[in-house]
Amino acid sequence: MKENTVKEKSFRFAVRMVNLYKHLSHEEQACALSKQALRSGTAAGAIVHTAECSENNADFSDAMALAQKEMNDTIYWLELMHKTGSLTDDAFDSLRRDAVELIKILAETAQSSFPTS
Repeated sequence: MKENTVKEKSFRFAVRMVNLYKHLSHEEQACALSKQALRSGTAAGAIVHTAECSENNADFSDAMALAQKEMNDTIYWLELMHKTGSLTDDAFDSLRRDAVELIKILAETAQSSFPTS
């Protein structure tokens, strides 16, 4: 069940990051920062998706740990965009809250057993 939850939530977060990038891509400074957030925010979802094909528990856990690192990177870029005025307080708070939730789920999933389905 956790694999589905993390897969769904990471995909929804990736969609939010794509929409954020589309919204900010017209601003030169914000565009450069949002590209970084887009890369890391969507990478986490892709890693989770790929982890389904892991051959063993260690590979699965490593993939979840890598997805966590990508989400931590995403939070950094979101913080930078917020502090430089590219993200409103509300947008930042919402995105950061979702990213932190995903990091927690990824950590729990990394410690769980290898998916058998």
